[in-house]
Amino acid sequence: MSNRHLSRTIAMQSLYQWDFLGMPEGKLDETITFNRHEFAPKFDDEKFVEELVKGVVEHRAEIDEFIVHFAPDWPFDSLSIIDRNILRLGVYELKFSDKIPAKVAINEAIELAKGFGGPSSGKFVNGVLGAVYKDMLAKGEVKEVDKEPNKVLES
Repeated sequence: MSNRHLSRTIAMQSLYQWDFLGMPEGKLDETITFNRHEFAPKFDDEKFVEELVKGVVEHRAEIDEFIVHFAPDWPFDSLSIIDRNILRLGVYELKFSDKIPAKVAINEAIELAKGFGGPSSGKFVNGVLGAVYKDMLAKGEVKEVDKEPNKVLES
């Protein structure tokens, strides 16, 4: 498992726990710290987990609107907590993180969905994030990192 994938896994677990407990913002740092020590005690991710989790929380209202818009057949409250938070991570990385290439954001979210979601979670996440990405392309919203396809990036 790559370092960034492990970071995303810890971020997803932290967001899941935060959402499950009713989104207590005061407990966010404590939740991240607990999950980091529980699942990767000697792992130094250079604060990538915090960047992801806090980015999702900061943009949650906008992210949730994207999910509702691009998954119209699935009422937001009926999404599983795991799928909802994997989508939040994926949309955050697609729309709000300038450092992560779009294809990496989508592929990583799909892998999280396959590993932690239900039998059709990977396809569902792929469909929603693919639609978000197509919309971005149609609007000319291409991130600088995606304009440099030959640049080697750590996902």
